[in-house]
Amino acid sequence: MSAALLSVERVSKRFGGLVANDAISLDVAEGSLTAVIGPNGAGKTTFFNIISGALPPTAGRIQLAGQDITGLSLQQVAQRGLVRTFQLVQLFGNMTVRENVEVGLHMVTRGTLGAALLRPRWMAAQERWVRDEADTLLGFVGLGAFAQTQADQLPYGRQRLLEVARALAAKPRLLLLDEPAAGLDTQESAALADIIQQVNARGTTVLLIEHDMSLVMRIATHVAVLDFGRKIAEGSPAEMRAHPDVLAAYLGGVEEAHA
Repeated sequence: MSAALLSVERVSKRFGGLVANDAISLDVAEGSLTAVIGPNGAGKTTFFNIISGALPPTAGRIQLAGQDITGLSLQQVAQRGLVRTFQLVQLFGNMTVRENVEVGLHMVTRGTLGAALLRPRWMAAQERWVRDEADTLLGFVGLGAFAQTQADQLPYGRQRLLEVARALAAKPRLLLLDEPAAGLDTQESAALADIIQQVNARGTTVLLIEHDMSLVMRIATHVAVLDFGRKIAEGSPAEMRAHPDVLAAYLGGVEEAHA
């Protein structure tokens, strides 16, 4: 098994008397496609918020590529190579599809206020690269024909794909996807699954939360299961299908519904 790119050590989060995450540990191997599953209220999104820097943990430690990122901000974590999408689509609705991706690309380009005012030759070349790279990413997720469309005019399923493209623009080493298939129909979900697998095959480690068990069982290489804020099991998708605690907590009727 590959070395851990992300190592979460006994992370907890308390909101007053509510324990949302209780001493959760998880190693995400470099190159893996890991899914975190569990019923509503299991603490999955809180767990993602802590890992990505959106929330500080109450206790525990998080390491990315051997560096301690515990308590760093969302932006600081992203600068270190961990980028996420959110459960609710968060696009710049009044900007074009291409401009949304260009925002992500500017995280990996150089530029200063002085350069913006003086516009040296290298900056013009960089702007051409940003535009070309944005169009490449849009083509990759199937949105090439919509580059000039205002983002909030896209159908919901394509907005999901745009959010993935924007996250990829930041060149993440680890990509966190929070329920990427939520609200998608069967065809859209299948297309998204193919894109996620291609992202992973190109070298990006993927960690996702997902309720669509058919998608999880199809693409994940490793699965961790949360229930009531605790990790109750982890292993291969096949192992999780048969795990009695997982079946009792979550998969009982869902697996049959997607069989």
